[in-house]
Amino acid sequence: MKKVGKLGLILITIVVIGALLGQVYLIRGSQMTTINPNQSKFNYSNTPTLLIPGWGGNSWTYQKLIQQTAKQNIAQHTMTVWVSPNGHVRVKGTVKEKKNALIQLLYTWNYFPTYHPQVRQLKRVLLVLAHEYHIHDLNVIAHSYGGTEWLHVYIANQQIQKQINFHRVILLGTPADETFGAKTKYTKWLFKQSNDPNFLVLEKQIQTAKLQSDDYIYNWMGQNARGTDGEVPTVQSEMLASLIKNKHVHYYQRIFPHTSHTALHQKKAILTAIINVLWR
Repeated sequence: MKKVGKLGLILITIVVIGALLGQVYLIRGSQMTTINPNQSKFNYSNTPTLLIPGWGGNSWTYQKLIQQTAKQNIAQHTMTVWVSPNGHVRVKGTVKEKKNALIQLLYTWNYFPTYHPQVRQLKRVLLVLAHEYHIHDLNVIAHSYGGTEWLHVYIANQQIQKQINFHRVILLGTPADETFGAKTKYTKWLFKQSNDPNFLVLEKQIQTAKLQSDDYIYNWMGQNARGTDGEVPTVQSEMLASLIKNKHVHYYQRIFPHTSHTALHQKKAILTAIINVLWR
C-alpha cells in the first residue's frame, strides 16, 4: 500500500508540475514588435491600446492581432504586463515615444470560478500604469469576461475615471448581465427583470459614475442561429445598452453572424474592423 501511495504522489506531482510549466508557457507573452509609422492612411498617436484577455486567456488570445498589425505597419507590441492573484504587477517594455503601442495584459492565473479576482487585479494594473508609467490615455480591446472586468473597474472607481481617459473601447463577446439565456429577446425594459447581482451593482454604481463624453464603446458580438456565440448569449451582451443608456458616451453595437466566441479575436474581418476603429 505504501508503494501505491508513493506512486500516486509521484504521479500527482508530475501532473502539477506539468500544469504549472504549461501555464508559464502560455503566459510567456507575445514577441515584441516594431513599426515605422509612415503610412498616411493610418492614424499614429501616442495613445496605447490595452489588450485584456478573458477567462483562461493567455498570450495566444491577441497573437494574431499583434502579428497582423505589425506586418501591416499599423501598431506595435511594446509592453507586456503580468499581474498575479495577490496583485503583484510586473512590466516589461515601454510605451514612451511609441506610436500605436500595444500593451498585452496577462493574468498569471485566471481560472477562478468568477471574474471578481481579475477585477481587483485589473484595477491594480490600471493604477500602476497611471501612477508609475504616467499612462492617462488608453484604448482597450477586451474579450469575454475581460470586458466584464473592465466595466466593473471603470464604472465602480471614480479614481480610475479621473486618472485615465478611455478613448475607444472594443468589447468582444462581453456578458454584461448573465440573467438571461439565448431564447430571451432583448428589449429596452428587460433590465427590470434582471436578477444578476453583479449587473444590479453596476446599475447603482453607474448613477454616480463620471464617464467621459468623448468615450467610444463598441460592443461587438458573435452569433449563430441559436442566438449565442457558443458561449455567451447575445442578449447578455446587449444588456450593456441598458446599463449606459443615460450616459453621454458614444455607444455602437454590432453582431457578427456565423461567428464563435473564440473567432471574435481571430476572424480576419473582425481584426480589420478593429484596425479601422482604432487606427484608420
